Amino acid sequence: MKALHPKQMELLEILKSNISDPLTMEELADRLNVSGKSVVFHHIKQLEKKGFLKRNPTNPRDYIILKDPERNVIYLNMYGMAKCGPEGTLLDGTPTRIVPVDPSMIYFPACKGFMVEAKGDSMENLISPHDWLIVEQNHQPKNKDVVVCVNNGEVMVKRFTQDGENVILQSENPRYNPIVADKTAFRVEGIVRSIIKRNVSC
Repeated sequence: MKALHPKQMELLEILKSNISDPLTMEELADRLNVSGKSVVFHHIKQLEKKGFLKRNPTNPRDYIILKDPERNVIYLNMYGMAKCGPEGTLLDGTPTRIVPVDPSMIYFPACKGFMVEAKGDSMENLISPHDWLIVEQNHQPKNKDVVVCVNNGEVMVKRFTQDGENVILQSENPRYNPIVADKTAFRVEGIVRSIIKRNVSC
C-alpha cells in the first residue's frame, strides 16, 4: 500500500466522516486549512492514484472510498430504486447512503461496485424486499444473469435472457409475467454479484 501524505490521511478521514453528506471543495479546503481548492484537488487526485478513492467524474460529491487504512472494509455507494428519465442512468444521482462492505464479498474490481436496495416481491424467492444487492457495473450480461437495469425509465432487478433480437426480463416470482425490453429505452446498469439478506419489517 502506498504511503499517504499527512494531509491526504486527514482528507480521507474528513471524506469518511462526511460520507453521507459530502462537502464541497471550498468546505474541504477550509477543513484542511489549506490555501484553496487546487490543493484539495491535488490531494484527491493523489488518493485516486494510490487506490484509496474513486470519484464520479460527472458528480464530484459522489465518491467511493476503496481502502480504509484503519479498517479492512470497502465503501460502496447505494443508489435508490427510483425511476430514471428516458436517457437517464441509475448512477446519475447522488447516493442514498454509503455502506461499508467486507472485501471478501467483492469478486471484481471495487471501483466497479455499487449497491441498490431491492423493492417489491417480483424476485422472491431469490431476492426479498429490502435486501441489499452488491452489483458490478457491467453492461454485457450473460443469459440468466440477474441484472439491475432501466427499461422505459423504470429501474428493475430481473433475470436477463437474450432471445434472438429481443431481451426478456424474467421475474423469479411466477405471479409476474416476463417483460420484453424496449430496445429504444433499455440499458443494463450492472450484474448482481452478492445479496445481503435483511429482515426488515415494513
